[in-house]
Amino acid sequence: MKLIDRYFDALRATIDAVAADSDAIERAAALCTEALIGGGAVHIFDSGHLVSHELIRRAGGLAAFSRLQFGLSIDNAVRTRSAQAAGAQSALSYGYIEAIFDSDQLRPGDVLFVGSVSGKSANVVELALQARAHGLKVIALTAMAYSPQLASAHPSGKRLFEAADLVLDNHAPFGDGMLTVDGLDYPVIPASGIGAVTVLWGVVAGIVEEMLARGHTPTIYPSVNRPNGPTLVAQVDAEAMEKGY
Repeated sequence: MKLIDRYFDALRATIDAVAADSDAIERAAALCTEALIGGGAVHIFDSGHLVSHELIRRAGGLAAFSRLQFGLSIDNAVRTRSAQAAGAQSALSYGYIEAIFDSDQLRPGDVLFVGSVSGKSANVVELALQARAHGLKVIALTAMAYSPQLASAHPSGKRLFEAADLVLDNHAPFGDGMLTVDGLDYPVIPASGIGAVTVLWGVVAGIVEEMLARGHTPTIYPSVNRPNGPTLVAQVDAEAMEKGY
């Protein structure tokens, strides 16, 4: 079978696996609906490559989603101090995260999606733990065939799936690549991005359905490329600002 055909077979299998998790997707949609109707917000943080961009300000997507970004980097290399710097960087990778909640942008009753394929990084685990401690509901988006086999980099020893209120599985295999190929050392074509956005657009479908059933009309973005598109998008932003969702 051609590699392209194998890819599409693997893609269909990944989507089928995600679809089989409909109960978890519905629970995630319910948590988001409760937050939005109650005046809260839904935040998206992803340490990977796709989710934080895919769901934000997209035509057909919810105006209610907010992308969370943060970081800390130090560029001060001293050749004689490389060993000490390596140790310090480990602590810096998560020690500042509590300050994120001083911004008052993430509040009790909000929902925070935290995406990480491996779920082992100290910063994503700390973010999930801090968010729950501050009264947010945390939904992890991770690879459950992968993450439990890895050691956490967080002092607690927890992986992301152990630090969240609810777990959504992107159904990536161990190592992420879906297809083994003769002559190559590692599998090709990662599943995590495809699986993650499939899961989360499913959550969006659930939010839309649940909100309409409860008498609330979610604000949806039109395409900016429609005639008069920028004006339409500006109107949607104003509507979402007024309603909160």
